[in-house]
Amino acid sequence: MIKIKPLRGLRPAIEFTAQVASPPYDVLSSAEARDIATNNPLSFLHINKPEIDLPPEIDIHGQQVYEQGRANLERFIRDGVLIQDEKEAIYIYRQTWQDHVQTGYFCLSSVQDYDQGRIKKHELTRADKEQDRTHLIDVMDAQVGPVFLMYRSQKALDLLLQEAAEADAEVDLTTADGVRHQLWRVIDPHFIARIVDGFAALAATYIADGHHRSAAASNVCRLRRQRNPQNTGEESYNFFLSVLFPHNQLKILPYNRAIRDLNGYGAQQFIDRLAEKFSLEPVQGRIQVEKEHTFGMYLDHVWWKLTPKDGLFDRDDVLGSLDVNILLNHILQPILQIGNPRTDPRIDFIGGIRGNAELERIVDSGAFRIAFSLYPTTVDTLMRVADAGEIMPPKSTWFEPKLRSGLVVHLLHDF
Repeated sequence: MIKIKPLRGLRPAIEFTAQVASPPYDVLSSAEARDIATNNPLSFLHINKPEIDLPPEIDIHGQQVYEQGRANLERFIRDGVLIQDEKEAIYIYRQTWQDHVQTGYFCLSSVQDYDQGRIKKHELTRADKEQDRTHLIDVMDAQVGPVFLMYRSQKALDLLLQEAAEADAEVDLTTADGVRHQLWRVIDPHFIARIVDGFAALAATYIADGHHRSAAASNVCRLRRQRNPQNTGEESYNFFLSVLFPHNQLKILPYNRAIRDLNGYGAQQFIDRLAEKFSLEPVQGRIQVEKEHTFGMYLDHVWWKLTPKDGLFDRDDVLGSLDVNILLNHILQPILQIGNPRTDPRIDFIGGIRGNAELERIVDSGAFRIAFSLYPTTVDTLMRVADAGEIMPPKSTWFEPKLRSGLVVHLLHDF
């Protein structure tokens, strides 16, 4: 049984929405965020990456950063840039990118569901990133970035999405990256009850993106329960801001790999080692990886198609059959001697939105010696891994389009 709730969202005044809405905090460096927000005092980056308003040498995890974020949030509220809705609502959020459309529910999800495993994970979190978001939420008294969740498509819930989005959208903007963002507000109690009941019939939801934000919300909830002996379980900190999409509407792009050297091998020696486990075929022009268990490799200005030989992996092994693990277990670690891919400086991860042209560019520049193009992990595979209680390797999925920050904020108390 999945529990969701409506909220009184803190949202940009309509005339400021385009200026406020920003990319999520974790796809930009501090320097990139500073460049974007320098000429836009209303960018939400001033709130979810507040170090941009402090000297560049500042410790980005220092208390001063979180206090700056709270001050910026309070200023946005005081100046009428952000206004809290009078009525509780569930918001319908639609993103349109090229020919892809995904529509989901912007609402509150239950920390208890997360803690008890009904909101399922597929990645580990890093302690430093988890603590950063924990401190930010606690000091700000607000959740300023939604967690990207998905649910197994369910007819009743999917039809409610369509019904709610039949009217004109309250928010309708297209951002510089070409993504159209639309938002509808559902305030009718009976309609909200139908949505809540629909989720109550589900056994689980799944984190698509936002493992650190989910963990941080759980940490803040635990801290505040300790401070509040009269905790009832219904206080705002018992829930976290989320957007829930039906799984069959989501798009995962590949997360490719680039390696700085060949671990002492010459190019032909390396190819000979690969041929022990893979069939190799040179490709004319730029490769397009079109199915699972097939890899593209770019080396010395040539693309190669790699196909694992029979028996190399167990197709019934939920983790061992992941393409990211086939690459890791049979090339990156045994041949190239990549250690922990989370920390090894010889490997980098390239989001699939940048395409194979980017892999060619970084290898041809000399910054990397070789690159691998992967078929994207499927949504069904992600859910199968999460259902098994397993964890994917780092950088296994790249969801696109990204959720826009600043459209809805969850206050943990009213300012």
